[in-house]
Amino acid sequence: MAGVAAVTLTLSGCALFKSPTPLDTYELSAPSGTAKQMRKRLQILIAEPPALKSLDGQNIVIRRPSGVIEFLKGAQWSDRLPRIVQARLAETFQRSGAFAGVGLPGEGLAIDYQVIAELRTFEVHVDGDRNAHIELFVRLLNDRNGEVRASRDFKASAAVSGSGNDAYAQALNRAFETIASEIVEWTDSVI
Repeated sequence: MAGVAAVTLTLSGCALFKSPTPLDTYELSAPSGTAKQMRKRLQILIAEPPALKSLDGQNIVIRRPSGVIEFLKGAQWSDRLPRIVQARLAETFQRSGAFAGVGLPGEGLAIDYQVIAELRTFEVHVDGDRNAHIELFVRLLNDRNGEVRASRDFKASAAVSGSGNDAYAQALNRAFETIASEIVEWTDSVI
């Protein structure tokens, strides 16, 4: 009888230590725009964007028609969303070729301007139509005198095509690529 109890405990113990199903993990990509001739000897820093708690993590946000937010089941970003946005914005600026230097905090560049983006919206709305919505508010800060040179609100949307986690992540990525390209073009025209 003691042997049966030991086997039962062993089998139930195996169920307790079952490994969780791995999450689908997604990354954003920087748009592959055409490199320009460097016109400015300016160096810029891409700051990590601040975000509300719902966006400051690895969860992918879904917004219901009632305004309730939830997280996409079985999916996550590869890192905290603000860090991914910062890295891909920097990559987009670097690919543009328009500036002498593009860096992140701590890289030791003598910075002329900071690109400070606030992450306001980064979610998929599921209100009949399914659309990814992104909003970034961007300020260009002159690092030499602390003055804001310009600021602008950037918004982009992309329809979700298909179903499943991949479709949601791809729509968010398309909207992000649109915004990233617009931010680089605007920055190049303003400073």
